[in-house]
Amino acid sequence: MVGKGKKSQPRFVGPYKILQLVGNVAYKLELPPRLSRIHNVFHMSMLKKYYPDPSLVLQPENIEIDEALTYEEIPVKLLDHKVKELRNKRIPLVKVLWRNHGVEEATWEVEEEIRKKYKDLFSDQGPYDATVIDQVT
Repeated sequence: MVGKGKKSQPRFVGPYKILQLVGNVAYKLELPPRLSRIHNVFHMSMLKKYYPDPSLVLQPENIEIDEALTYEEIPVKLLDHKVKELRNKRIPLVKVLWRNHGVEEATWEVEEEIRKKYKDLFSDQGPYDATVIDQVT
């Protein structure tokens, strides 16, 4: 089943049992009580096929969904940095790992905006020295 974060990126939120086929292209799912406010019939394009792997034990993620049926994206740590060079401008970027997302879903964000919103990410200086980035700009 797909949920949406604040960035409007689709996010698969868990494996759920299909109860029945509704029409030709929709399925009714068995959702846990914490998702009771969400309509349990989904178009097949919103679902992802599960391929069973006996060696893999799936633990459903505990994503807190608010009243608007969204969840807040919270950064976990900074993975990398780079400076994007335009014709007359240099833009420092940082690669951010978000909570409830894997490393492959980390995104490049403007360092200044992340610094304003999440000052604590820069306090430990992560995998790189943030003072070097300040000197470049």
